[in-house]
Amino acid sequence: MRSHFKGNAAETLAKVRVGLRHAFAVQPETESLAIEDIQLLERIAEMVVKRGMAAPATMFLESMGPMNFLGSQALHFITPIIDCVLSAKEVEQVARLLERRDTVTRLISIIEARSAPQGATAQ
Repeated sequence: MRSHFKGNAAETLAKVRVGLRHAFAVQPETESLAIEDIQLLERIAEMVVKRGMAAPATMFLESMGPMNFLGSQALHFITPIIDCVLSAKEVEQVARLLERRDTVTRLISIIEARSAPQGATAQ
């Protein structure tokens, strides 16, 4: 009887291991963003730069980069507050984009490019 229990427990453990193998997997970064996604990121960057918030936004994004998935989930929570700036569809799109690891670095790059003085980009 004892050997039957060990075998059953081993099978159960093997199933749990297989199930958890990809539990925290994220989309591969090799997948390119859609044109609509890039346009939305550029629009967000433009809003940040227009309000003079490029440096604080960049610092915030860089510090929160490792927790981008949690940020995407928090967006769903604060949707009523953000609703005055973005539509519900755009908030959903941003939340989906933040689930990807490469989106934060791409948004930072766009913000830095838009906030750079015109003479600095020509150097």
